[in-house]
Amino acid sequence: MIQLTDMIADISISEKSFGPKLLMSNVKFSIDDKEKVGVIGRNGVGKSTLFSMLAGQDVDFEGEVIFSRGVQVVSTAQEHHDLGETTVLQYVLAGLPEYQELSHIIETYPETMGDDMKKIETYTTALQRFDDKGFYQIEGDIERELETFQLPNIAHRAFSSLSGGQKRLVEVVKIMHSKADLALIDEPTNHMDFVAKKQFIEWMNSAPEAMLVITHDRDVLQQVDRIVELKDGGSQSFKGNYDAYLKQNAHSTGTAMNEFELIEKRIVNLKQKVIDYQRLKEKSRNPQTIQKFKRLEQVSRAELSSLQAKEKPTFWIDKESAENLNYKVASQYAKFKARNIKMNMKDEESRSSHVLVRAAKLSLGYDTPLFRDVNIDLREGEAAELRGRNGAGKTTIIKRLLGLTDSTLYEGELTIDTKVRVGVYEQEVSPDYFALTLKQAIERTYLDRALTISETKIRNLMHDYLFTEADGHIPVGKLSGGQKARLQIIAMLANDPQLLILDEPTNHLDLPSIEELETALAKYAGAILYVSHDDYFRRAVQAEVIAVG
Repeated sequence: MIQLTDMIADISISEKSFGPKLLMSNVKFSIDDKEKVGVIGRNGVGKSTLFSMLAGQDVDFEGEVIFSRGVQVVSTAQEHHDLGETTVLQYVLAGLPEYQELSHIIETYPETMGDDMKKIETYTTALQRFDDKGFYQIEGDIERELETFQLPNIAHRAFSSLSGGQKRLVEVVKIMHSKADLALIDEPTNHMDFVAKKQFIEWMNSAPEAMLVITHDRDVLQQVDRIVELKDGGSQSFKGNYDAYLKQNAHSTGTAMNEFELIEKRIVNLKQKVIDYQRLKEKSRNPQTIQKFKRLEQVSRAELSSLQAKEKPTFWIDKESAENLNYKVASQYAKFKARNIKMNMKDEESRSSHVLVRAAKLSLGYDTPLFRDVNIDLREGEAAELRGRNGAGKTTIIKRLLGLTDSTLYEGELTIDTKVRVGVYEQEVSPDYFALTLKQAIERTYLDRALTISETKIRNLMHDYLFTEADGHIPVGKLSGGQKARLQIIAMLANDPQLLILDEPTNHLDLPSIEELETALAKYAGAILYVSHDDYFRRAVQAEVIAVG
């Protein structure tokens, strides 16, 4: 066992592949005690795979994952199998380091230890440890935490009966009560409202354990000590929070573009050298001269082959930093920047101003009203945000607008222009699409709207939204969260909508895609009605706030 000093973990992955695809080749970073580290990267670079390796669930890789002696690691689970009737409370407790072992000792030893001093000592130590860990009141603490995350009265329900979003929140509650040395947390805030997210961030800042958090939630990234970015098979570490990352990334990307441009120039130079040496070799009559030029040609070809084998790095600079680049670097960035999603949305200035969505003294609910006195006046070119806690009725308003709910109208009115074309971005892809391949799903989204679609159009859409030809044959149910999010955007824009309804649109998207979405929405000519608990998104899409609940 290698002993670490200030570090509690040292990660070095030299190779991780899936079949012929090399996913990682040079991922190296460490984690210090109590350090909060954000993990970012484009969709598909292997963030969740990295967590599986760190959690010991995936051992099929070359490299080392070294933890300091005695370090306890907990991780949010990505999949849940064979849980039977295990309740939510039982599931959380089972995930707490030491709880099961200490509980077993406390419950069983009094019956068997007698005068056995070794067992008595073990029992006494267990009682003290159980108290030190706060386990005597843990069940009540967990139930209160579940209520904070708007999961009341589920502690004794079967964990398997929860929705995907509810399971993710329970995973976060498990981590918050684990009191481990290192917590691996995957996209913790995706299903949280603004109150729950605020509480999570407060806990993250005050908790003593070190954390490695996969997230593209910029509100969370703004609170971390360091950001590790996975890209091009490797990793790069940036000291500080999100704002610090943006500055450092702009600088390091500028340097990397200079280096890549030098490589490109060297390749051009070497190609010419190979031709020159060939010609000189052919013209020469002296055997020694021929051998000299042959050797120089071989050396040039070898270097050329080595340089051409290098893949072009991924270059991305955030929009604000890019606007402040000097002329030379800006020109390089325009030439080299990474391909991003390409959203085709109408942004002409000519807009009518008639009302698309109207609510007056609206009250909706089911057995009882969820809210009262909600008023909306949304016109083309305007944006409105529905703001309220989860369960306050925001989604009920959206479903009522779309005719997808049996909610009761208790008071007031809610109308939508019957001729308006609506594009909807939902948090989750419908399970009806899971068995379809990506290509079939894109075709289905168009045909369901009585829109024409061709093989060429499908290929173009896949290219615009960063899908490969191979992705087209993957069932939708097997796509990553980010891939499903990009499919949702394709579906939302299929009918050239005049009104966009967005439910947490930044969930699962990577940082460049979020920025592209925000830029496109800022120019969009139609109306936007959205729900989001992303403060950066809310600032980017200026909207009237409609309080719900």
